[in-house]
Amino acid sequence: MQRFTVLALVALLCGPSWALDIAAPDIVAMRCGACHGPQGQATSPIYPSLAGQNPQYIAKQLSDFVAGRRVNETMSPQAQDLSPQNIAELAAFFAAKPPRIGRVSNADSVAHGQALYTQGKAASGIPACASCHGLDAHGTATLPRLAGQNARYLSTQLQDFTLRRRTNDNAVMHDIAAKLSPEDTKALSDYLTQLP
Repeated sequence: MQRFTVLALVALLCGPSWALDIAAPDIVAMRCGACHGPQGQATSPIYPSLAGQNPQYIAKQLSDFVAGRRVNETMSPQAQDLSPQNIAELAAFFAAKPPRIGRVSNADSVAHGQALYTQGKAASGIPACASCHGLDAHGTATLPRLAGQNARYLSTQLQDFTLRRRTNDNAVMHDIAAKLSPEDTKALSDYLTQLP
């Protein structure tokens, strides 16, 4: 049922496309694995880990790359010829892999990040991240899993939201990210990367 829902969502978001006549593991081996790792564990901290990510979220992001709603010089060309079926299969492939868990040695940074994530910062108008992404940071069908994500990638995305370089999903996140100090951004990223 979940695979059907993802496929239907992708078909609506993407519209017509040419299908790559190869299976998801082969697409991963030929394209995705170089940056995101063969099992969805990113090979560099500048790339997101996709293992354990919500399949609907992966499908939406890939569909946005195909449709031009999200633009990235690396990802946009990689996604261009993916069909709705390719996208649904890739989403299911990565969602089924065990998520990554990072390590952080700065306990003060992690504690600061935990407070921001769970309570927000009322004086700065920052709501608790947990109110949308969940207390465990596992996200939802429409919001990403943040737990275990690469800290550097998270920091970059928050900066991209602040500067409106992120071309999709920017409406809510711009206002929140723009209120974070550099220390807040680092603390949130440190806290989230070490969550299971």
